[in-house]
Amino acid sequence: MRDGNAELRGKLVELAREKPRYGYRRLHVLLLRKGERVNHKRVYRVYREAGLCLRRKKRKHCVRMRVPLRQHTAANQEWALDFVHDAVAAGRTIRVLSVVDAYTRQCLALEVDTSFASRRVTRVLDEVVVRCGRPQSIRCDNGPELTSRHFLAWCLEQKIELVHIQPGKPTQNGRVESFNGKLREECLRVSWFENLFDARRKIGAWQREYNEQRPHSSLGYQTPAEFAAAAAGSRGKDAGSARLENASGVSHFPTARTAG
Repeated sequence: MRDGNAELRGKLVELAREKPRYGYRRLHVLLLRKGERVNHKRVYRVYREAGLCLRRKKRKHCVRMRVPLRQHTAANQEWALDFVHDAVAAGRTIRVLSVVDAYTRQCLALEVDTSFASRRVTRVLDEVVVRCGRPQSIRCDNGPELTSRHFLAWCLEQKIELVHIQPGKPTQNGRVESFNGKLREECLRVSWFENLFDARRKIGAWQREYNEQRPHSSLGYQTPAEFAAAAAGSRGKDAGSARLENASGVSHFPTARTAG
């Protein structure tokens, strides 16, 4: 029985030898350019029968387990990190690194630059640690700056738990995503940045307004600075009362009477 696809198969094999990394769609285009009028479905069928299918390497992804948002009771229990993109008047792209405390909702850093290497990220975090103390954990996405060996080593050295969200699941870092939405709506979309320095000035002014003047609905319409101060004051009172109770070394719990 005559094989009606023998001629087409020969042409496909010849093209595949010339272009070994071309798939059947590109080979079909090459056939059309040579005047071969053939349906792409027939090309695919003959392509597979000839054993020309490319063996594709399966990309290896680091598996991230879902870690739900936690309920926090104090500052520095968790910081949330993320990047926002914008551009200046000349068209040059700028990036904004946001660092937000998950409990107080304070914006601890809002760093603006054209690019961020992992060492630049850790320098910013070092400055925040000196000013505010060290967090117990950091929640972030899987960007190259936040999965680099340097950043992982820095977290290990600082004894900070690193929580990477699952790829494509920004809601798992919802607190900083909410903050970034406010940053876009109230600052980036209503501002015109002449250059990088102008962007730093205006975004820095908005950060101060956000922390010290803007009422936050999830904080009972207190500002993040007011909420953080009240939380620190209440913890100070609790710690003071605990010290007074323990200073005398006398237990306030009833004890069983000894037999005598």
